[in-house]
Amino acid sequence: MPLLPRSSLTGIIIIIIFTSTIMFLFSSVGRPIASKQYNCIIFTSLQALCCPLMATAAPPRLLCPTLDWPRKSLPFAASISTNCHTVLSYKHRMRRSISLSMNGCECDPTAPIGIAETRTLPVALTTASAMEQLNLAIASLNASPPSASSGIIRLQVPIPENMAAIDWLHSQDPLLPRCYFSRRSALFRNRSDLLLESLNGHCNGNGNGDGPSSVSNRLVSVAGIGSAVFFRHLRPFSFHDWSSIRRFLSMDSPLIRAYGAIRFDARSKTSSEWEPFGSFYFVIPQVEFDELEEGSVLAATIAWDDSLSWTWQNALNNVEALIRKVSSLVGRLKRHFPEASVLSSNHYPDETNWELAVNKVLHSVCQDESTLTKVVLARSTKFVTDIDLDPVTLLACLQSEGKDSYQFCIQPPNAPAFVGNTPEQLFRRSWLSISSEALAATRARGATKALDLQIEQELLSSPKDILEFSIVRDTIRDKLKAVCDNVVVEPELSVRKLPRVQHLNALVAGKLRSEDDEYVLLSSLHPTPAVCGFPMEDARQFIAETESFDRGMYAGPVGWLGGGGSEFAVGIRSALIEKGGKAFFYAGTGIVEGSDPSLEWAELEMKTSQFTNYLKQKVAVE
Repeated sequence: MPLLPRSSLTGIIIIIIFTSTIMFLFSSVGRPIASKQYNCIIFTSLQALCCPLMATAAPPRLLCPTLDWPRKSLPFAASISTNCHTVLSYKHRMRRSISLSMNGCECDPTAPIGIAETRTLPVALTTASAMEQLNLAIASLNASPPSASSGIIRLQVPIPENMAAIDWLHSQDPLLPRCYFSRRSALFRNRSDLLLESLNGHCNGNGNGDGPSSVSNRLVSVAGIGSAVFFRHLRPFSFHDWSSIRRFLSMDSPLIRAYGAIRFDARSKTSSEWEPFGSFYFVIPQVEFDELEEGSVLAATIAWDDSLSWTWQNALNNVEALIRKVSSLVGRLKRHFPEASVLSSNHYPDETNWELAVNKVLHSVCQDESTLTKVVLARSTKFVTDIDLDPVTLLACLQSEGKDSYQFCIQPPNAPAFVGNTPEQLFRRSWLSISSEALAATRARGATKALDLQIEQELLSSPKDILEFSIVRDTIRDKLKAVCDNVVVEPELSVRKLPRVQHLNALVAGKLRSEDDEYVLLSSLHPTPAVCGFPMEDARQFIAETESFDRGMYAGPVGWLGGGGSEFAVGIRSALIEKGGKAFFYAGTGIVEGSDPSLEWAELEMKTSQFTNYLKQKVAVE
């Protein structure tokens, strides 16, 4: 049979579509019409079948006018050839579906979890074979599900090869929710370990799985995607929320951890860019890559709770969907950031309003009747660039110059990425042992060793800087004394040198009287005088009345909670990276008697330079 001309085929197809539509509409008489969305499905399906034949007949047109209806209401997701006009992206729906899990804050924190365990699978030589093992283990779980109505199970595969967690994260789908946390170098961990050892008479070998040779103590950095369970709310972070997180943690599984951040001030108004984070956001990742001092670990975590309407099968299906998207090809990430040109840039506040704000603080601290001695003022700089800034690449660049700092990335579903390279520890807990750090006062590094030493001596002899530091150190010491025994400060005053700046520094340590005191300490230490001021509540109120932008998670606690311990940094030297080439860079400086507005502004510029050095300035900053 001879082939018909393409124009004839097109005409036949149009007649079929028209006839089918009329028949469908008549068949709906006497019953409720199947709704616009059902009609849309018929049209969309026909278009998907017909488009290959019509591709050269005429420019493709959207045949279904009812697709303006909310896409999420469609009962299925259809992916259509781009030649035929993509109606609904299946991949987008998949990303949305696998990003959802249960909100652990809605549970009863007093109800114990049914099962919490870690299962270690045989060693795998590559990430690809590790993925195969995880798939087999999940299939086995599917065949023999646990009987508990709630629980959390971590499946982990050791990998002998030492790979960077940030390389693994960069190889994954950037539209998935993700998290990253990197500890500081061994030098600073050893300092706090020695101080804790002097308190305990041993080096934290307390039988809780967090001794110096344990896997959790050899952890260098962690990258995670998806959420086995997340914790988020609009209310301020409370003991209920801390207990809800702790419910899913176990001392027998120290690598099951919740990573996240807390707002600087949960009582302040939330701006649109920070809305997805709520007042706090923590997540136990579904798939996680752990970089150890020697070797690596690939893990998958399954969490469920029938009381939260998130069953075992829900959790299993969710993790299976995510694992299908995980890339086992891990390439080494280049520590080179593509140069981005700035299209617009605005400071909040600008330099004129900054001077007014600093003078307002100075006026207050100099009043005889005022109790205010220090206020930390901050600045937000909004940049719009010609290309999207990749938060993971940016973080990798910061990591190369910040080995003595924490690096972090927290990104909820469909949200900007909060990234940072912070030198400041809020606290670190190993069982009941606690260490914290006083870090305040800033000077630039010198271009030569002689100049650097001269600047260091100026910092150590500056009354203004010593006052600023003393407020921070003494406040942290007093907060620890409220919940700890045997509190020590070592040394009383030293200089901490970073690649760009140097600070006055001291370690503070003690031993908690009970595990619940961790929440008390977290609540009382934050915000520290280093990011808020003193007295804390007076300074916080001053900031709320004076600053014209939302700090969000900037200067708030960022870190992790685990069964055998926890570790939090202060979220300074940080940025919020959005799609569309938008970014917010944050920095702050302490204002005390003797502060100079222009010098404090220069300090802000120095602190944000770790971000702005990657941007090509084509316009003047307003």
